[in-house]
Amino acid sequence: MAAALALAASCHSASKQPKPRPVSWRAVGSWSGRGNAQTDSFDIDYAPCRIRWDARNETARGAGKLHITVNSSVSGRELATPVDHQGAGHDLVYVNVDPHYSYLVIQSSNEDWSVTVEELLPSP
Repeated sequence: MAAALALAASCHSASKQPKPRPVSWRAVGSWSGRGNAQTDSFDIDYAPCRIRWDARNETARGAGKLHITVNSSVSGRELATPVDHQGAGHDLVYVNVDPHYSYLVIQSSNEDWSVTVEELLPSP
């Protein structure tokens, strides 16, 4: 009987926990190219943001390099270095920077790249 009461109590307490809210993301900018680039400015309204990146078509295996920094559009100061990758690859990186206007500095050699910045939307 004690086991049944314990099971009932655990089921009851689990039902009282709030259900997680779905998370939504919105793309604020997307760029692609080969070689170095500086993106247009974009506005990050909510932290964190995330960066999807892809590096491909290396001229020789392991010769590619992709280095991305997030910079302040106001001061030009580097805020974060979310990507520093050698070779082909892809990933999704979360970046926690204060909300404001930013831009990316992309340094790439020997490969094509694509980058998308997404911001977290507030819960309804």
